Amino acid sequence: MIYTVTFNPSLDFYVKVNNLKLGAVNRTNSERLAVGGKGVNVALELNELGDDVLALGFIAGFTGREICNEMDKTGLRHDFIAVEGRSRISVKIKSMTETDINGAGPEISTAKVRLLIEKLKGSLKAGDMVIICGSVPPSVPDTVYADIIDGLRDINGVEFVVDAYGRLLTETLRYKPFLIKPNLYELCEIFSAPTNLDTKQIAAYARKLQERGARNVIVSLGSEGAVMVSETNQNMYVRAAKGQLVNSVGAGDCMVAGFIHEYLNTGNYFKALNFATAAGSACAFTESIATKEQIDYVESLML
Repeated sequence: MIYTVTFNPSLDFYVKVNNLKLGAVNRTNSERLAVGGKGVNVALELNELGDDVLALGFIAGFTGREICNEMDKTGLRHDFIAVEGRSRISVKIKSMTETDINGAGPEISTAKVRLLIEKLKGSLKAGDMVIICGSVPPSVPDTVYADIIDGLRDINGVEFVVDAYGRLLTETLRYKPFLIKPNLYELCEIFSAPTNLDTKQIAAYARKLQERGARNVIVSLGSEGAVMVSETNQNMYVRAAKGQLVNSVGAGDCMVAGFIHEYLNTGNYFKALNFATAAGSACAFTESIATKEQIDYVESLML
């Protein structure tokens, strides 16, 4: 079983505006609502790929109920904990460039975090995987992901994946997560490094994260693909397929889902990285979560 944890799921309001003008009234050309949040996106993609996945986390208010309703429509199983307030609404504006305005999210108490840990403790068994992703509301400390792993690390045979930024990510490294996936900007921010790195330099910084505890590190490079350093001492680079960008939101999340799906099926790091890169690209080439057929097609372009 794969469990995803999302502290800050959202209702994403996508709008297209021709030539957005600041300080003026703008009218949309098209608009749509979709559920969002990194862990939710990972769960949706894993569900699309046929994996046994359960989405966990926190929801609040009428927006939280709508998030659950939308997940129900996809057949994704979920067991979110209700908190006070309302789940966030994020606005994704597509004009000449993409602009995101992300909400802050509800208040989540320490008691609710403990409830999540206890919920996982009552379910996890050897061979399961916990994927913890995304931002947290301002009320939650940036050690919370490490606290969750610390609370669960006595359960033998459970693997952890973390896709986050800053201390949310680095505080987990001491617990040796199976996989972390910073993007290039996040990697450079950790080490105060310039962003104009070549693939060898990126791999060298990724190795530093391994030295701090991560077993496998994928650095996503957007339209340039991904670099991975593995616990088998391999450095890998996969170039992404070229195509028309439709929506970049969720591409990194689909990369995580694609990697886990393929790795669990093949046990091969390079095959998993290749499929993951195809999944991220396929997501970017469509408005929503990519299908298995779309990913397979994009992967065929990479060969």
